[in-house]
Amino acid sequence: MIRYLLVLVFLALAAVVRGSGTPQGGADFVDVARTAGLTVSTVFGGEKTKRYILETTGGGVAFFDYDNDGWLDIFLVNGARFGSQSGATNHLYRNRRDGTFQDLTRRAGFDRGGWGQGVCAGDFDNDGNTDLLVTYWGHNVLYRNRGDGTFTDVTEAAGLKQHRVRWGSGCAFLDYDRDGLLDLFIANYIDFDPKTAPDPGSGPNCHYRGLPVNCGPRGLKGESNVLFHNEGRGRFRDVSDSSGVSGARPHYGLGVLTADFDNDGWVDIYVANDKTASLLFHNKRDGTFEEIGVYSGTAYDADGSVTSGMGVAAGDFDRDGWLDILKTNFSDESASLYQNRRDGLFLDAALQLGLGGNQKWVGWGCGLADFDNDGWPDILIVNGHVFPELDGAGLGSSFRQPRVLYRNIRGERFEDVSASAGPAITTPAASRGAAFGDFDNDGALDVVINNMNDKPALLRSQNRRRNHWVLIRLEGSRSNRSAIGTRVTCVTGIRRQIDEVRSGGSFFSQNDFRIHFGLGSARQIDLIEIRWPSGAVQHLRGCDVDQIIDIKEGVKEALAGTCETTP
Repeated sequence: MIRYLLVLVFLALAAVVRGSGTPQGGADFVDVARTAGLTVSTVFGGEKTKRYILETTGGGVAFFDYDNDGWLDIFLVNGARFGSQSGATNHLYRNRRDGTFQDLTRRAGFDRGGWGQGVCAGDFDNDGNTDLLVTYWGHNVLYRNRGDGTFTDVTEAAGLKQHRVRWGSGCAFLDYDRDGLLDLFIANYIDFDPKTAPDPGSGPNCHYRGLPVNCGPRGLKGESNVLFHNEGRGRFRDVSDSSGVSGARPHYGLGVLTADFDNDGWVDIYVANDKTASLLFHNKRDGTFEEIGVYSGTAYDADGSVTSGMGVAAGDFDRDGWLDILKTNFSDESASLYQNRRDGLFLDAALQLGLGGNQKWVGWGCGLADFDNDGWPDILIVNGHVFPELDGAGLGSSFRQPRVLYRNIRGERFEDVSASAGPAITTPAASRGAAFGDFDNDGALDVVINNMNDKPALLRSQNRRRNHWVLIRLEGSRSNRSAIGTRVTCVTGIRRQIDEVRSGGSFFSQNDFRIHFGLGSARQIDLIEIRWPSGAVQHLRGCDVDQIIDIKEGVKEALAGTCETTP
């Protein structure tokens, strides 16, 4: 009888756990932005109504270590407002290493206004200091990091000055020809001029569920992408035409993702387009690219339909050694998860994998990252509608929307664990850019989010599982100093994981350059393999878990961290 009662109690407790929706372990998040000192709101267009589509995109955010002290700093892109002298500027926050940040915007030289859009990072002059490219509706700006806490606008001197107003969107530094110098790719959205832009409700592309709203993107003129080759000595040359990048017909380009999708050692470029087919530029290894979006299966969704692509992320969610692509889309569209088939083709497996249940939201920033350190990349998507006019309209949708967190179940499916991940996930916001990285160096990935007409969010991960981890910081010598494009493989027992150092990604944002791997219960790392863009390969063996490892190209031992000495 006692055994029978114990069994009943066990079953009842199990039912309670299942019914609560709480995952076995996992991660939750706490928004610590206010106590951390991120208190300045982002200004972006009207708050109650938006007359033009320019007011809807919002800005990006960067996690990057601008002062080389080993701790992630934060750069937030700010916007503007029609008919208002808001005085809004971008903001640089220095990590004080105690959970708080210091606003050093003016001292660093970032007190510039305008319709800021995206940000990407990279050491374009190989001087050991990470530089920033900020895109604008107007004129993009290249900020050179002087290494003394200040930045200088070197756009014109670098050959990047535009001769007309353009709407720069996503961007990424990359070394597409593997010469050790970082090149630059910039997507462009719409050829926009408020003097000629149509008014809300004035045409067929100016209504949403019967509500008059700002017009576009359909019906507006699309833009082409641009590629700049780094010529050395701080100068770039426009190679958009000769490389084949400008050959793709004008699209509404937003998110930019660079990665080696076919494992040939050369970086490719993916562009998420809004309301048009997305683009995949395959690197032909001769300085040119071939656009293969339709052929590869990454241009449309699983039904062959065009979606409103916004954010993009890469990761090997099924641990087969090939990078997959996550793309966020508009409401009434599932996010896309393009599973790499290892033969040059991808399959949008989002619905089969469990991502089809949140089609109410408009997705922006996103990450494929291991938030619970179990060795399987999870998914986090930040959301927010483009029409504040929806609030109070009784149409079953709202401007501010919750975030979504999916837990990866051994590469076979994703489980929506948003409800159990804390108010930082479930509280609605009008979110746009999101960057992923470990700002407090505790081994659990955090998220910084740029919210529209609101203060930013800083989601500190509180990992409920005692899984192990490693962070790997790389420095190139023959390769570019930022190590962008470097492929890292981490082996623990039979578990093999891969990732790459990349610039840009998410939505208009920059993630931590350091490679993060969750290691589950492993107590030692058997092998870390580094394949540099130069072609060099390094191996480290017998590394301890739960540490940050610094590795320099060509140096056999780790500069920091505990590993066996390589003979």
